Amino acid sequence: MPKVRLYLDRPLGAGQTVPLEKPQANYLFAVMRMSAGAELLVFDGQSGEWLARVTEANKRGGSLLIEKQTRPLRRPPDLWLLFAPIKKARTDFIVEKAAEMGAARIVPVLTDFTASERVRTDRLQAHAVEAAEQCGGTFVPEVAEPVRLSNLLADWPTERRLMFCDEALAEGGTGTLPDAERGAPWAIVIGPEGGFSEAERARLAGLGSAVPVRLGPRILRADTAAVAALTLWQSTLGDWT
Repeated sequence: MPKVRLYLDRPLGAGQTVPLEKPQANYLFAVMRMSAGAELLVFDGQSGEWLARVTEANKRGGSLLIEKQTRPLRRPPDLWLLFAPIKKARTDFIVEKAAEMGAARIVPVLTDFTASERVRTDRLQAHAVEAAEQCGGTFVPEVAEPVRLSNLLADWPTERRLMFCDEALAEGGTGTLPDAERGAPWAIVIGPEGGFSEAERARLAGLGSAVPVRLGPRILRADTAAVAALTLWQSTLGDWT
């Protein structure tokens, strides 16, 4: 099978001719050195993965012919990742890994101790697309607009369990992820570099749907904690087993 994969933001189907935008054409024909007749894999996040063939190639545009479906759409579990934005490169890392590891929705949240509140959602969404292209995914998670954690919790859906990764449990805590029915909606919330404030910790602990969870005996960096939490949830309740 072709190794090049490309996300196309439009519904796809067999026999369809798809025009390429300039950035896509530049990637395929200038970076990857593809030419007319070359094959690649494409996906739209809705209908699975498709085999496509280049029918026109130039650096300013071009077109693809969608030939046949190679894989159906595989949706991830109904899992949201809520995280406080940190430094640019590490925020990018969190979004990339969340897309690779099977988060269905990614939500930047602004907490009392969030140090970096400037978030370009379009850039983070592009990182999620690139991660899906590279990891063989057929689904691209939505990166939502930033929201204050307090506002999000004020209207929290009671049916969605919330895995609250509390750094206060690192030393001597016993919080664990409980067994639960697979397929239930969940979210994971990761705090900023300075941790949650006492008011936020009390607010989270007071939610009936919140489950405080310990991520080992050491306090983790925010980006490390996101990967550790996603790994724990996926291996216990997700689609890894």
